[in-house]
Amino acid sequence: MNPSELKTAELFYNAILNIENQQECADFFEDVCTSKELLSIAQRLMVAKMLKERRVYSEIVKVTGASTATVSRVKRMMSDGTGAVNNLLNKIRE
Repeated sequence: MNPSELKTAELFYNAILNIENQQECADFFEDVCTSKELLSIAQRLMVAKMLKERRVYSEIVKVTGASTATVSRVKRMMSDGTGAVNNLLNKIRE
């Protein structure tokens, strides 16, 4: 990211870190995302959860409505990414 993009991203991250509860979180994302963007993010998290549970692609597609391409991208992110999604899924489960 260039410096301007980094500053913009940092503002976004800091805003998220200052959310105090689930309702405030829902309100924030409803304001800053379109319905389609929010659904896409939530869908990817559900795909990641199901992949972590070792569910098969056909079931994931059926349950989430995600395309097989999306499932593949999320699977690649789960294996090659930073591990943040996996860590958050572990925290949610605890």
